[in-house]
Amino acid sequence: MAVNDIFLGRQPILDRDQRIVAYELLFRTANTSSVTVSDDMQATASVIHHAFSEMGVQTVLGTQLGFINVSADMLLSDLVELLPREQVVLELLETIIVTEAVIERCRTLKLLGFALALDDFVYDDSYLPLLALVDIVKVDLLLHTQDELRAAVSQLKQWPVKLLAEKVDSAEQAAYCQTLGFDLFQGYYFARPSVLSARRADPAQVALTQLLGLVLRDADTQQIEQIFKQHPSLTYNLMRLVNSVASGVRYSIASVSQAIMVLGRKQLQRWLQLLLFTLQAGAPYPSPLLLLAATRGRMMELLAGKQRSGVECRDADYCGAYYCDEAFMAGILSLIDVLIDRPLADIVGELGLGERLAAALLRREGEMGALLQLVESVEHHDLSRTLSLLAQCGGLSLPDLTMAEIEAMSWANQVAEATA
Repeated sequence: MAVNDIFLGRQPILDRDQRIVAYELLFRTANTSSVTVSDDMQATASVIHHAFSEMGVQTVLGTQLGFINVSADMLLSDLVELLPREQVVLELLETIIVTEAVIERCRTLKLLGFALALDDFVYDDSYLPLLALVDIVKVDLLLHTQDELRAAVSQLKQWPVKLLAEKVDSAEQAAYCQTLGFDLFQGYYFARPSVLSARRADPAQVALTQLLGLVLRDADTQQIEQIFKQHPSLTYNLMRLVNSVASGVRYSIASVSQAIMVLGRKQLQRWLQLLLFTLQAGAPYPSPLLLLAATRGRMMELLAGKQRSGVECRDADYCGAYYCDEAFMAGILSLIDVLIDRPLADIVGELGLGERLAAALLRREGEMGALLQLVESVEHHDLSRTLSLLAQCGGLSLPDLTMAEIEAMSWANQVAEATA
């Protein structure tokens, strides 16, 4: 299959401390007239080929595990053994009928070192042989009332399995599942940044917002340095980023003024934006909010570049590098209100952002607003909405979207490693 035959998505799986420990990989065959997967074997084959052959494990998963949906046909095939067993969890689809052949195959895969999970589990006696073999059981909250969920957990505690709550969409559901003893969590509630971020800005975050405003207004280097001098921890974090991945120079940068000179204002602006997401007190590593912000910003930048490739523009501020920089900022700043718990309109005003960027951030309007909606739709794995928005973003195709996310994920993983 060619890259234009797939749609790429990942949904984070978190532990009880809200650390990302895995992603469910959501690859689907897709086109503008159909969004269904008619062949589970084919869909999973594309996961294996693209994720672990063309893209590479580090790009897609970083250091986390990858959950991959496996149908009965895929489970019984030799293809599954090509996967890196130390980094994947084979997620047995609920459509699998438990037969002697399936049970024996699971035993073999366990002996080979693979981890197994049951998807969309609803208790049934036919699953008893598998419950003695699997490592993780995924329980879909939409399929259970609270009483049914409590009963299911009670039954499952007979086996040494980890319990994963799936489709956790509210704070109440998350708290209830914690109380019941679930080990892992997956759903829009945890994927959205509001639950993952500190709710109060510390002085360094306030200073970073001031710094970003100064850089955007092209203030004197001396003014920028003055703020850094008041925040040693902020200087330390900036220097770590600059020395590790930002500069590309062969010697260590030893001062703020040197960093500004080597980086240039555009790069400084970019790293200030990312640094905002590394200063959350007590935040888990890797920070889900940092990963989401970095991926969103880089993906916006890449797609903006694709939109402007070969396009002749009359407005210099709306073309080429400027437009891409603005797109990156739109992606990063679309999460800033969550990070520092202030109204986005106040932050936009404080930074002195232009009307075009403000319209995209505050109202999702204009070409930039449409691009931001497109990137957000990928995070929610709503393929029909993604395809609809894609049609509104001139010059972009599904392959463009897929490749932008691949590169953005790789870049975000590098950023996360640099800020560990």
